[in-house]
Amino acid sequence: MSEAFTPQDANSRRVVKHSVVIAGHRTSVSLEDAFWRALKDIATQEGISLAALIARVDAGRGEANLSSALRVFVLERALGRS
Repeated sequence: MSEAFTPQDANSRRVVKHSVVIAGHRTSVSLEDAFWRALKDIATQEGISLAALIARVDAGRGEANLSSALRVFVLERALGRS
């Protein structure tokens, strides 16, 4: 184990499954805790609910897996590309 590895990092990497309702149907999304925190922060910044943010990403994801689309969304946002 690396000396740079901390318990906080372990929690950030823990995969968490959340149930969400998108366009009237219930689905579950599994993401690392760090991505859930980032999505909640983005939703707060934009003044919308987490569900609304996920629905927006879902609507624009095309054929991509929803979990992957959410990760890419957070990454692009962090890089200032969206």
